Amino acid sequence: MKMVEILQRDGSKDEFLEAVLPELVRRLGGQAGGWVVQASTRWVTQVWVGPTMEIPELLIAEAVDQSSVQLSDSWCVVPFHARAESASLERINRSIGRPAPASPSALVLHFAEPKAVDTVRTNGDLVEALVSRIGGSLHRIETNRRQLRRIGQLTAVLGAAADWQRLEDDEALLHRIADTATELLDCERASIFLWDRRRKKLIGRPALGVEGDSLEVDDNAGVVGEVLRTAEAKIWNGDSDDESRVNRDVDRSLEFRTRSLVAVPMSGQRDELIGVFEAINHRGEGFDAADAEVLDDLASHAAVAIQALRTRRNLTETRDRLLDDAAATTHLIGENPKIEAVRQTAAKVAKTDLTVLILGKNGTGKEVLARHIHFESNRRSGPFIAVNCAALVETLLESELFGHEKGAFTDAQSTRVGKFELASGGTLFLDEVGDMSPGGQAKLLRVLEEKVVVRVGGSQPIPVDVRVIAATNQPLEELIRQKRFREDLYFRLNVVNLSLPPLAERGDDVLVLAKHFLSEFCYQIGRQVPRLLPDAKAALRSHDWPGNIRELRNTIERVCYLCSDDQISADDLTLTSSIAAAGTAARPSYHGTLSDATHDFQVDHIQQAIDACEGNMTEAAARLGLHRSNLYRKMRQLGMPTSGE
Repeated sequence: MKMVEILQRDGSKDEFLEAVLPELVRRLGGQAGGWVVQASTRWVTQVWVGPTMEIPELLIAEAVDQSSVQLSDSWCVVPFHARAESASLERINRSIGRPAPASPSALVLHFAEPKAVDTVRTNGDLVEALVSRIGGSLHRIETNRRQLRRIGQLTAVLGAAADWQRLEDDEALLHRIADTATELLDCERASIFLWDRRRKKLIGRPALGVEGDSLEVDDNAGVVGEVLRTAEAKIWNGDSDDESRVNRDVDRSLEFRTRSLVAVPMSGQRDELIGVFEAINHRGEGFDAADAEVLDDLASHAAVAIQALRTRRNLTETRDRLLDDAAATTHLIGENPKIEAVRQTAAKVAKTDLTVLILGKNGTGKEVLARHIHFESNRRSGPFIAVNCAALVETLLESELFGHEKGAFTDAQSTRVGKFELASGGTLFLDEVGDMSPGGQAKLLRVLEEKVVVRVGGSQPIPVDVRVIAATNQPLEELIRQKRFREDLYFRLNVVNLSLPPLAERGDDVLVLAKHFLSEFCYQIGRQVPRLLPDAKAALRSHDWPGNIRELRNTIERVCYLCSDDQISADDLTLTSSIAAAGTAARPSYHGTLSDATHDFQVDHIQQAIDACEGNMTEAAARLGLHRSNLYRKMRQLGMPTSGE
């Protein structure tokens, strides 16, 4: 059984021998041993177990020439040679492209004590049987590696195989395969016997005339048992072959008479035996090698179709499991009543395709909420595509969202699929939608109403099935009054409104989030999670968190990397920034017009934030309540250098 288990793996001859020989040498009482093969006029060791020593080449040659076990005082050589079971089997092997026997090979054993040789002499038949099994296994491994799929398959087989791949039901697939076999082989019945290794049973389907359309037989019974044991095609014709090879018990139970039979093995994707394909009662004079060839072709495609169906089901299960894991990482963390209310509303909205508008200051977790809704929805297996509208200038917005055709404009060197098409079947998250240009707002409104996009430079409407979630940190009602945001787009987006509170208003959630981020970052860097001291907890609660959760996350990440102690104090958090301290410093004086003074103030304020964060633009943007891209854009408007972008 161990050899069978090893053969089921996708391994090489050397790997097989390395797994089998040590146990075999030990059981036979050998000090050392190995498998040797003939290479020209020399004998070459393929795998050796135990101390290295010179092999007895003359003794090996004598054993192979005489096809018998040869013994000396300290050596034993057991040759391996292929034994053809019948002339008909040889003919079948040739017809289905079986390779010629491999080069002569033998098992060589060395014994430390001469009396150990007597054990082999006494059990010579058993040793020969074991070696025969090993040699046959090696031969099959080599054969499987050399075999190539047949290039010229029958048109009917290829057509049937393509049809099988479209089926999604086990019973329908097995019936269609059997029907194809009976038609191509001109026989009465065909069955696929799938191997249940644990129960040592072959389960045949379809089985006409059997209740439940399924037939169970022992995996060592009849011709199918022979095929399973030998992994070779078998033909039985009642007028010329041994009657005892047929399992007549099945015939009696079905009130059926088997007159002829052909069976071939079915191998899986890793060359493991998964069952037997059998055809019964040829309508002519009996089955021959040509029938075995056709059935072997069918078996190859049938095995692929069966395992492909199983693989698709496994992939679906795996996908669902991965989606569950992804959903677990995007849930809303917090125990504050405001967050709990958002969580409950999001759970209700997720089951619909309603458009959602998420409001909240920068860093409050708007994208996390959007992902949470996506993974709780029926679209969870589809894509989640996020777009930062503030980072897109109007000239690029249409191309980014809707795509473009090759040659649509100067730089359009190839066709590009837009975000709406990429998100089809899933969710499109439009972040910072309040910063979208007026032209972009009009184009977005058209797509939301018509559910179709037209690529830039194209004319073909492309339907899209997308659930849109938008988010902004700006007061859209005020922007509407200022004529900076379309009222009709606002009502189109604001079907369901979810508002995330600032971190400063969430009470002890700051500690819940801090512990979560501590665990996350410590796991990433492989260190023990430190403990927050009381003064650190007090500092976390009292800080106003202008950057909200993003600022908290950055703070905890910095602490995890820079603080090596097993406990964190308030000083380690360094929450008092120069931006906060700037309020107590002397006010700077500004000159010129109000516009000039506003410009100078903005430049000075942004530079102070950058200096306080030691050039870390991401952290500076968070402190200023901006996205990093928005900060760079503002700096360019003010004429500030942005070489670090």
